[in-house]
Amino acid sequence: MSSFQNRPAIVWFRDDLRMADHPALHEAAASGRPVICLYILDDVTPALHPLGAAARWWLHGALADLRRNLEKQGGTLLTLSGSAEKLLPQLAKQTDAASVHWHHRLHERERVQDDRIRRTLEEQGCEVHAHWGTVLVDPDTVQTKQGGFYKVCGSFWKALQTHAVPEPLEAPSSLSFHAVPASVLSDARLNEDSLCPQAPDWAAGFRKTWEPGEAEGQEHLEDFLKDSVAGYPRGRDRVAEEGTSRLSPYLASGAVSPRQVWAALQKHGAHTEGPRIFLSELGWREFARYTLYHLPKLPFENLSPKFSGMQWRKSASDLKAWQRGQTGVPIVDAGMRQLWQTGWMHNRARMIVGSFLTKHLLIDWKEGEAWFRDTLVDADFANNAMNWQWVAGTGIEAAPFFRIFNPTRQAEKFDPEGDYIRQWVPELRRLSGKALFEPWAAGDEDLRKAGVVLGSTYPRPIVDLKDGRDRALQAFRAL
Repeated sequence: MSSFQNRPAIVWFRDDLRMADHPALHEAAASGRPVICLYILDDVTPALHPLGAAARWWLHGALADLRRNLEKQGGTLLTLSGSAEKLLPQLAKQTDAASVHWHHRLHERERVQDDRIRRTLEEQGCEVHAHWGTVLVDPDTVQTKQGGFYKVCGSFWKALQTHAVPEPLEAPSSLSFHAVPASVLSDARLNEDSLCPQAPDWAAGFRKTWEPGEAEGQEHLEDFLKDSVAGYPRGRDRVAEEGTSRLSPYLASGAVSPRQVWAALQKHGAHTEGPRIFLSELGWREFARYTLYHLPKLPFENLSPKFSGMQWRKSASDLKAWQRGQTGVPIVDAGMRQLWQTGWMHNRARMIVGSFLTKHLLIDWKEGEAWFRDTLVDADFANNAMNWQWVAGTGIEAAPFFRIFNPTRQAEKFDPEGDYIRQWVPELRRLSGKALFEPWAAGDEDLRKAGVVLGSTYPRPIVDLKDGRDRALQAFRAL
């Protein structure tokens, strides 16, 4: 057996695919031991749902970027596929690792799984070091005066800001690496190309829109603070404008850490309106992760028990029309097509399409959550479930169920020129005014001039908006 100092330290990367502000990597580097950088795609024993297709596409780019950054310092990234509970202890044993370093995960199932892995490693004589690296602060430290956890975001965010948020760490300036022989776990090596679609290649729009990576995430953050944050109060709602940060996939994959965003905003000046509102959105993200930590049923059950008796409709045809952007409601279809083509959707549009699914179509929010989880490059268990429970009215802090977005009014307010609809629903691009927002109410002559044939070139609405609203309210009153 080699001396303790020469035995390697394994850094287990998960949703933290970066080198800067990575407490686990930082501590492993500070130990002076050679490092093995590891990622395991566990579809065999996932603590939660396996990654969706869009997130896998993003993962492919994020892993390649992390490997390139490690190679600049003479190392590499080992990627494996299989059960983390089996593979990590095997790797530690076969490389005689002295320690394993990782960041805490949030969901109860994930933490239980990590505890099992920890026990196995420690029985092998391998130390385990866990850090908080994917949240602003340890969720156990933000408590009510009674020692419980917060269920209202505003109160949580106010309390969190009384805590010291750790300064983000610089990337290690120098690392020594332990070379893992090709023979070690050779049958468990991840074929990273399998993360991308083959035939059909549905990711062409993704490649035009996104470039995963740590430097790219920082560039998005810097450009947003320089060019857009001042106008964020208005821009975050204008669906046709580039008024949002588009940081979400970089945060979801961990290419950018929340502490880096926090620190950049403090440096920029967080007390003017734009940065302050943007910081509150970071607070909502943190609250979602905090809620997932304390209420593990968040992705699976209504947090408001009142909705346990909700009579959701089961309509495969309506669900498919919504997924494909063929509902006949232009602003809804625009959002869903943007999602399909780019792996992302403007936040205001997410609220509109979510309200339409859960209210006008009266379809369970879990169907929407599952579709978003599969099609969003920024898919995140905590955020996705929290936002769906918010829009459906079923969460601990949610919009009331009877708050039903009128798609036409939303379009008139947040896409007043119709540019967003024309971009994503081009078959309606020659319509204007009210006819663009409600083609079913347009005159025959307007439709003819625009080349629109309802039921042929563009679908008729799958639900009458008034009837759908009334049906939703009736179901709510029956609870």
